[in-house]
Amino acid sequence: MILVFGGTTEGRKTAEVLEEAGSRYYYSTRGDGQALDLVNGVHLKGDMRLNDMAAFCHDHDIRLLIDAAHPFAEALHENLISLARQNHLPLIRYDRIYPPHTDDIIWCDDYQDAICQLESQGIERLLALTGVNTIAKLRGYWERNECWFRILNRPQSQALAQDEHFPEDHLVYYESDDTTALIQRIHPDAILTKESGQSGGFTEKVEAARHYGLPVFVIKRPPYPPYSIPSSDVQVVCVNGPHGLRRAVEKWLPEFYPLHSGLTTGTCATAAAIAATLRLLRGETPEEVPVVLPNGETINVGVTYGDGFAAVWKEGGDDPDVTDGLEVRACVARLPITHQPQVEILGGEGVGTFTLPGFDYPPGSPAINKVPRQMLTDNLSTFGVPLRVTISVPKGAETALRTFNPRLGIEGGISIIGVSGIVKPFSEEAFIDSIRKCMEVAKASGSPRVVINSGAKSERFVKAIYPSLPRQAFVEYGNYIGETLKMAKELGIAQVTMGVMLGKAVKLASGQLDTHSRRGTMDKAFIKKMLEEAGCHADISQLTLARDLWNIIPADRTKRFCHVVISHCQQQCASIFDSNRLKILLIGENGEIYDGE
Repeated sequence: MILVFGGTTEGRKTAEVLEEAGSRYYYSTRGDGQALDLVNGVHLKGDMRLNDMAAFCHDHDIRLLIDAAHPFAEALHENLISLARQNHLPLIRYDRIYPPHTDDIIWCDDYQDAICQLESQGIERLLALTGVNTIAKLRGYWERNECWFRILNRPQSQALAQDEHFPEDHLVYYESDDTTALIQRIHPDAILTKESGQSGGFTEKVEAARHYGLPVFVIKRPPYPPYSIPSSDVQVVCVNGPHGLRRAVEKWLPEFYPLHSGLTTGTCATAAAIAATLRLLRGETPEEVPVVLPNGETINVGVTYGDGFAAVWKEGGDDPDVTDGLEVRACVARLPITHQPQVEILGGEGVGTFTLPGFDYPPGSPAINKVPRQMLTDNLSTFGVPLRVTISVPKGAETALRTFNPRLGIEGGISIIGVSGIVKPFSEEAFIDSIRKCMEVAKASGSPRVVINSGAKSERFVKAIYPSLPRQAFVEYGNYIGETLKMAKELGIAQVTMGVMLGKAVKLASGQLDTHSRRGTMDKAFIKKMLEEAGCHADISQLTLARDLWNIIPADRTKRFCHVVISHCQQQCASIFDSNRLKILLIGENGEIYDGE
């Protein structure tokens, strides 16, 4: 069981990640916290002292702690590390993403240091964005100078301000004005805020002050782990995003998620390139390297080293990925200081080559997609020197034969791909992305018609009707009929033929544009209605599979029934794609084709 301490944006994100598992966990907040719609989590409210925490962990078989509290909640951080040590529990700290320190900001070690720096620089009118609990800590400043505090517009915050005898007319509220509006109204000499990270609105506050040329004073976030608590004998891992959190939970409590996530080839290539660069420039060979993902979070990835290269073994998790277990290598060379671009990316052995238009890069380019290229560029640019990185995948060429690559016109190897950097098991996002790429290539092929099918079987039957169309004109939609038709509309594809087997057709006819069995089953009442429209009065009370209808419908009514099914399918698709440009073919078990005529 997992016990989370939240009440922050990171707490909400933690709950979202844990809800994906469908397993029970506990989510604790001091007060009401954020309004969360927890299905599998149990919300605990109220302050918990260290002894209370220890008792709860014992009574509820807690095996993993997650600290998703505010970065300035120092007492709670200390308690959780002590709790982890006493109970021999692993601890995940879900921290925020923090912008780098810049010289145009005045950094303060604590509140007393802030008071000293504010007064030494002659700041007499201050807008404090540090919260109601800091009024007492800044008393030494506001008793001698004009100061406005922005606080939450709620009774308990107002009561705290009154207890400190802070003037009510110098309180401003989050709900009334944003930082820019407050600056325009108050005309402060400077603003004071905390290093609260991206989710705490730090960047927006700083940018508002910069716009008006105001000095920005910032209270540095407390160190984690706290200096006062030795944590060397505690299993603590820090993450700053949802992907890293899930991977940490999978590591420390494997049974919590029924299926585990993996890494994209793009993340593997980036990690290998970072490791190769560290060895080249610094002589370092760490076992893990930090990789910044497209969403800005950082995860650590294990690496290995060979003669002139670094490598990552592709980890697919529980996703049915043919690239799982492949070695992804990176060789890095330093370029002249004036070389542009700063990071040059090449494809080596086992990385495919684009041979057709329709991709982000022209034919002849290595099949390294846009997001992995950006990941490589962003991560390697931090080294500050021009670099050439060559990505290679031994066994990539033979593996590619089991992918969509030959159909897409990618020859000689696999693609280096990935949108998020992480592979979620049986990821719908990844499958839909692959459909989109196939549709884009079909469009770029110049084919007058794109033929979409549920799978290889239906495609084999429909291909016989369109023998002159290029291979790229045939696209598998799996269960995502609606998504595929939306893509066809967005891409401006002139004519579409859909091949569909009866099982998916009866679901589509009843309005299920996503035909996966976990989202919808065949509507027997609607099937009966269609049979009646076709003049059939068959008993379908024992029907379990739609394909059995072929044996129930009288032979002289089959064509009429197919016409009815196709008509209903056309009606459902009309809201997405122009019915005058969509031809639907219903496919029988032995390859018979019915076009609704």
